[in-house]
Amino acid sequence: MRVKKGIAIALVAMVFVLSLSALSCGGTSGAGVLTLYGSEPSTLDPALCADATSGGYIVEIFSGLVTLNSDLEVIPDIAERWDVSGDGTTYTFHLRDGVRFHHGKELTANDIKYSIERAADPDTGSQVAEAYLGDIVGVKEKLRGDAEEVAGVVVIDDKTLQLTIDAAKAYFLAKLTHPAAFVVDEENVEPTADWWRFPSGTGPFKFREWWSGQRLVLERNDNFYGDIAKLDIVTFLFTGNSMMMYEKGQLDITQVGTANIERVLDPTNPLSEEMVIVPELSLGYIGFNTAMSPFDDEKVRQAFCYAVDKEEIIEILIKDTVSTAYGILPPGIPGYSEGMEGLNYDVASAQQLIAESSYQDSLPAIVLSVPGSYAGAAASIEAIAWMWQENLGVEVEIEVVDWDTFLDDLWEGKFQAFEIGWLADYPDAENFLDLLFHSESVENHTAYSSPYVDQLLEEARVESDFESRLAVYREVEQAIVQDAPLLPLWFGESYYLVKPYVEGFSPAPMIIPTFKDVWLQK
Repeated sequence: MRVKKGIAIALVAMVFVLSLSALSCGGTSGAGVLTLYGSEPSTLDPALCADATSGGYIVEIFSGLVTLNSDLEVIPDIAERWDVSGDGTTYTFHLRDGVRFHHGKELTANDIKYSIERAADPDTGSQVAEAYLGDIVGVKEKLRGDAEEVAGVVVIDDKTLQLTIDAAKAYFLAKLTHPAAFVVDEENVEPTADWWRFPSGTGPFKFREWWSGQRLVLERNDNFYGDIAKLDIVTFLFTGNSMMMYEKGQLDITQVGTANIERVLDPTNPLSEEMVIVPELSLGYIGFNTAMSPFDDEKVRQAFCYAVDKEEIIEILIKDTVSTAYGILPPGIPGYSEGMEGLNYDVASAQQLIAESSYQDSLPAIVLSVPGSYAGAAASIEAIAWMWQENLGVEVEIEVVDWDTFLDDLWEGKFQAFEIGWLADYPDAENFLDLLFHSESVENHTAYSSPYVDQLLEEARVESDFESRLAVYREVEQAIVQDAPLLPLWFGESYYLVKPYVEGFSPAPMIIPTFKDVWLQK
């Protein structure tokens, strides 16, 4: 899932402003009231959820057949249980009783069928449906406008649904934890195009209000089919200085950025006792558009990787709050290789590769596009641009693009080079390597194409032996790193300050429902 922010914030304190809970909290007016500092979502429509900011809210309001627990294991959600056919391609889900939308309507298997087919309807305009639902037979045909229904979605009765996929795939259930597979109510969706500003889901929290530019408020869903949330209200504020508010006692939890991290980590500072550090299943990187000059030349891409001393940037500018990424898969993802050989800082090799490239001494100017507010990440981004200019003699312009526009331009392949982050949707190497680098993947924004890598990725999709599958992914990762469609920068960590009276807050390394287990002991 895409994460916004500039490099230093986005993957330093992992202020994806997002996520696990879009967290930076505020307000303590009542034991059951938690006020968070968040970023305004692009959408609350699960079918259109392409970024982690929006996803952090959506996972609290909506739910799907399955979900992830705090150990990142797939567990039942709306589905009470499921059966899998002998060939591994047909899943029969048995729905639990008592699942209702927030306005009271009881959920049936037809609602799930409607939701999947709506996400796959070309009129919906989902950019993520193919990536996360495309394994279901008929989804791609529906997306192309060649079918009225999704053939692989069959309602057996009100409490039973069958999903048939195109081949046995070990990660299929995990994909269903993405918001694209969440259930929406046709009666809520159909009357108006902006229904998502007043959504009715089945999640642990109900939507209460959204004042654009100010706040978004959720309240406990007392009719939730699972464990009822302990908090009464969760309010997300879109203005203010969260760190100052936390120190004044106005916030319950906040994330800490580089400006304050050294002070907070100082063991003589009382705040250090309130620090919680959480590794993220995330990668920060610079993407190169391999279909655009000069990054259509592999040697140029490799040179731009060799020309950046990311270890120095991490130590001096990011204060060692992230770990250097030599590859693509972060620690914690099965298949992560601690001994990955990357294209590490080597100016001589960088200059030699440029001399051997088709561009030689005629490199065109480079535009590095970065999303959202640039101020917080200026030092890191400018350091990268300066290293390219100093070591390669190339002119570099930094272009700052509004987040929503950035996403649109990213999908349309308009950027020459771009800074972005990727946060795991589910803990599987496929989520990084296949989604980002298969030549036919809709998430492949570098336009990278390698028949060799495609073949390996397709083999891994249907490999049933766990260790054999991981071995394939390690080979894929090494090949991609050498082909250099991206410059891996770092794997992130989140730094939270948590008031002592906050109980049950266990932030995960990726986006999962979080707030229903939180309460304030005071």
